[in-house]
Amino acid sequence: MVAARFGVAVSSVVKWSQRYRATGSAAPGKMRGHRKRILEPHRAFIAERLNQNPHLTLHGLKDELAKRGVPVSHNTIWEFIPREGLRFKNVWLARLQVV
Repeated sequence: MVAARFGVAVSSVVKWSQRYRATGSAAPGKMRGHRKRILEPHRAFIAERLNQNPHLTLHGLKDELAKRGVPVSHNTIWEFIPREGLRFKNVWLARLQVV
């Protein structure tokens, strides 16, 4: 009846009712934010390693971070590098162009 009156799903009315009984308010709960970026505190280390070793690979950087107690996925590093304005040097491509 209420759901039809307001044009919403019955499940929404049930959830609002449950929330009101549990908290005294039907207001929505706090929205969760984005996940904390785990590599931000290690940006200086990552930038230094990329500058020091032009042959460093994604896998190599992942291994170095793991040794420092920062286990992360390849994807985490892959997304972090360009977002922070860093990049892997493409030494292989540069060698091809010189030849």
